[in-house]
Amino acid sequence: MKEIYFQNINEYINKEVTIEGFVDNIRDLQYVQFLIVRDSSGKLQVTIEKNEENKELNEIISNLTVESTVKIKGTILENEKVKLNGKELIPTEIIVTSKCLEELPLNYRDSKSALLGTRLNYRFLDLRNEKNLLMFKVQTCLINAMREFVLRKNFVEIHTPKFISVPSESGSNVFEVKYFDRKAYLAQSPQFYKQMAMASGFEKVFEVAPAFRAENSNSYRHATEFNSFDIEMSYVENLEELINFEEELLIYSLKKVKEEYGIKIKELFNVDVVIPTRPFPRIKLEELYEELEKKYDFKMNYEDVGDMNAESEKLASEYIKEKYGHEFVFITDFSANKRAFYHKRKNGIPIGADLIWKGCEITTLALREHRYEELCKQAYEKGLGEDVKFYLEFFKYGCPPHGGFAIGVERVTMLLLETGSLKETMFLFRGPSRLKP
Repeated sequence: MKEIYFQNINEYINKEVTIEGFVDNIRDLQYVQFLIVRDSSGKLQVTIEKNEENKELNEIISNLTVESTVKIKGTILENEKVKLNGKELIPTEIIVTSKCLEELPLNYRDSKSALLGTRLNYRFLDLRNEKNLLMFKVQTCLINAMREFVLRKNFVEIHTPKFISVPSESGSNVFEVKYFDRKAYLAQSPQFYKQMAMASGFEKVFEVAPAFRAENSNSYRHATEFNSFDIEMSYVENLEELINFEEELLIYSLKKVKEEYGIKIKELFNVDVVIPTRPFPRIKLEELYEELEKKYDFKMNYEDVGDMNAESEKLASEYIKEKYGHEFVFITDFSANKRAFYHKRKNGIPIGADLIWKGCEITTLALREHRYEELCKQAYEKGLGEDVKFYLEFFKYGCPPHGGFAIGVERVTMLLLETGSLKETMFLFRGPSRLKP
């Protein structure tokens, strides 16, 4: 197993080591050969003098191609003349573990040298870009921090099924699949099952898992398959508790990212990781409509009244940034006909909020209706019957008050690094017109 990473090479000065990685560059000069080897943590220079003693090594380098993989044994030396961290490896053995046989179909070092579609076709090469590698390290750090935060709060991790027997939530926007001799569907979210965990007495649960949406949308922020960090917890009495919890979760997680990768993010993405202050601004939907009309002459189109759309989310962020100097805003008091049937209501208004960050919604959080009679009534209002019959069973035998939310992992990464597209922050993007590689 690979044990030495180039970011830790200082620990091996004047020691014999074995390194492995990709050939990043080759310089074959008159009296010396230079090999730059790359691993997931950085780069290292390998220096081979041209002489009779190194004849076999010289021949290997002369026939080597960039992007091949190598295993090299040698000694790490300090050399102030070496521009790459002042360290070099003097080899005694070079093994070519895999040879790059053809010229690459794109220059992965320069993302602007190829169209995004081409980059996605050759995603396994595109991901070799230093920015892409950093992006997934950041995403790993972010998820780990969120997981760490909830585990400290005594949450239980669950894994809900992705094959479901009936269309979830609304009965639309789901993928139908053949399941032996009957139909099944891919779950839009773990919503029903994490609520089942509340009825089971688990009290606090989370899940990090894929979700599926059969939405024929080609926007910068939608995908047919994405990963969601879901939260559900019992004995939540008001919306403010949920909001406070998410504020703390995001602040904790963004601090971890900034501590670990803030400098590198600034270097490669030119983005400052801003740690938000509490409380995040809050605003009611109707009040926001008024402010956006007054300031930007914006009027919500008829079909979206009572809700938000992409344009209003963008303007809301501009307004909040200007008024409060804050990147986040919670918007409350949406119309009941624009929210899911299981959202608890007070005076006919759903008890929930959308969290907007940098002009894009990242969370819908809400208290859930846990009273069986009220839930049946709200399901009936939405025209739901057999589709949610199994779900309603959860609430017949006692279920504590509860609430929760979900955070789209790739969408948050997109906004954090300001990549401009979800396609950039997914390991392999899935959309209406993309099912490969």
